[in-house]
Amino acid sequence: MSRKFNFSEIVEELQFQNNLIVAVVQDIKSKDVLMVAYMNKDSIKKTIKSGKAHFWSRSREKIWKKGEKSGNTQNVHEICMDCDGDALLLKVEQKGGACHKGYRSCFYRNISEDKIKITEERIFNPKKVYGE
Repeated sequence: MSRKFNFSEIVEELQFQNNLIVAVVQDIKSKDVLMVAYMNKDSIKKTIKSGKAHFWSRSREKIWKKGEKSGNTQNVHEICMDCDGDALLLKVEQKGGACHKGYRSCFYRNISEDKIKITEERIFNPKKVYGE
């Protein structure tokens, strides 16, 4: 069951902390979790309007479009909110890697009792893309 909302009504349903809300990003086809980021009202609005994922950078204190430097964009197919309204789930079509370290997913390491194991291959060189 759905009904039409305007943007301010949608935002009223969300529970922001320090003007931010957690956004989990999931590949729409594979269901893999690609990354976790933060969004503010303006980045949510830009995402809805453009269909491309936008987030709030806490370190740079500005909105950034996913893939603006790397070209590894996220086409947003769905935005879901959890039952408490304090987290979002973006279901996306990922172009290239989601991780700024060169991996498809930011969750490319597994922790076991005595080690951390890298479980994915790098798909791009972050030094070439970001100059890091």
